Amino acid sequence: MLATVLEEAVRAGAAELTRYFQQSFSIQHKEGRNNLVTDADHASEKAIIEVIRRHYPDHFILTEESGELAGDPEYKWIIDPLDGTINFAHGLPLNCVSVGVEYKKEIILGMVYNPHMNELFFAEKGKGATLNGKPIKVSMETEAMKSCLVTGFPYVYIHMENGPLQVFDRLIKEGVPVRRLGAAAIDLCWVAAGRFDGFYEHKLEAWDSAAGFLIVEEAGGKVTDFNGDNYSPYQHRILATNGLIHEEMLNIINDNNP
Repeated sequence: MLATVLEEAVRAGAAELTRYFQQSFSIQHKEGRNNLVTDADHASEKAIIEVIRRHYPDHFILTEESGELAGDPEYKWIIDPLDGTINFAHGLPLNCVSVGVEYKKEIILGMVYNPHMNELFFAEKGKGATLNGKPIKVSMETEAMKSCLVTGFPYVYIHMENGPLQVFDRLIKEGVPVRRLGAAAIDLCWVAAGRFDGFYEHKLEAWDSAAGFLIVEEAGGKVTDFNGDNYSPYQHRILATNGLIHEEMLNIINDNNP
């Protein structure tokens, strides 16, 4: 039942993205020069919440635009109604709806849907990951220096030691291809599908990664923080890989010479 409602909610949000895509809509600015929110973000969020509330009126909801909506914290829905808003605003089809379901503080379901490419990624804890209903697995690359990686940068640059530009600089100077798609949920799903060998980012929020990190793990990958500890979507730093390059990537990110 939970998975059925999850898909209904995700598809309802995605229908709003499709309705607004490459049409006229208003754009507002949040914190940071290019941190946008559009009519599509709000419409998608509204549609998703309506589906959840219709089936589970007492569940807790955490969503990017509305924040926390009170409910029973045993079940929590973590929603990004439009991941990749800048892409969306510029007519780029790399954007999606991302929803994770948490039960007793553990993510048990995750779904990410890019309606423009008709790619629906889904994972249930302990039951594997799928793309449009077909099982997916991470890549088999064993060397970080031969990998194709993906990353993102925060809208408000954090002046931290060993920040995103420093890690990026180390990789590209070694000739490692590092892409930036502009939608973390898609980045994670593409690691799960073996299109990328690894993804790292210094500052994500829970709604960015709650669904995608479970999809990576259920596809056979590994997800940790930058210390190599178990990942929680409530902390910012994430490394998601096929597992085979994970330790090497931790050394690169932390500038630990082997």
